[in-house]
Amino acid sequence: MNLNQKRWNENYLEEMLLLTSQNLPMIKVEDNYTIVKELGSGSYGHVLLAMNQSRGNLMALKFMQKNITDLHGFLIEYCVSLCLSTHPCIIDTFGIAFQTERHYVFAQELAYDNLFSLLKPQAGVPESSVKRCAIQLSSALDYMHKKGLVHRDIKPENILIFDKECRQIKLTDFGLSCRNGTLLESMPENLPYTAPEMCHLGAADKLIAHTSLDTWSFGILLFCTLTGYFPWTSAVTTDTHYVEYTKWQRGKRIFRVPNQWKTFSEEALEMLTKLIAPDPAKRCSSTEVLKYLKVPWKVILDNNKATNSNVFKNKNCAWR
Repeated sequence: MNLNQKRWNENYLEEMLLLTSQNLPMIKVEDNYTIVKELGSGSYGHVLLAMNQSRGNLMALKFMQKNITDLHGFLIEYCVSLCLSTHPCIIDTFGIAFQTERHYVFAQELAYDNLFSLLKPQAGVPESSVKRCAIQLSSALDYMHKKGLVHRDIKPENILIFDKECRQIKLTDFGLSCRNGTLLESMPENLPYTAPEMCHLGAADKLIAHTSLDTWSFGILLFCTLTGYFPWTSAVTTDTHYVEYTKWQRGKRIFRVPNQWKTFSEEALEMLTKLIAPDPAKRCSSTEVLKYLKVPWKVILDNNKATNSNVFKNKNCAWR
């Protein structure tokens, strides 16, 4: 991205934030929409299936509670979603945003489900489906990164599917998204998707946001969708599985491949370790996966030689 394009993107987003904040109507949901059912919920609020009464079309309405979401946070998520929704692998966000007494709300297209719904513990998702996801998600990330944005929350729950074979998937949930170069603070908890440089942040430390954060999460997502388990609980030096992985990476000729990685072909190991490089400067881009589509990503092992670590026996840790 050249300097003029970067400035244009930043100015465009700022203008959208300003215009949306000045034109955010207060409405009563029941006067404009018929609520069909709840599609999902989280710490942010909830998503409801609704029908627009004037047009008769169905949509997903995302309700974000005002007591835990400030206006600027809502506007960032809505405007970033709207800016990116022209890409075929990013969720379509409609130009509908409003507020109620307790919520900020915006509308998006409906999906069949999310990638998490297809995951089978200790088995994952069929390789053909994972490869379809990889192609589409790498394209979505590449598009986002070229616009100078970092997603920061790549995980199966944020990959929407439109069929069980993943012939169409779309990236969603831009609540943590920020510009490349933004100063980031530590997160309240570290998940398996969290890159090590974020895990090691102290309370007073800050990290400069970079697209390599998404590359790491993308690699972990591919790992867990192919296997049905995570490689570790978190990328910290107190996690024995992460330490074993970093030792293997530093001295592949000395240390054997960790057990939970033995299910992958040599080519897949090469691809994954490029994405999940402990040093962010050594991580490849998301589009690197396109070079590995014609080779098998998994191998058949006898007697379950690729034993799963106890990390994944803890339900709360394994699937979030």
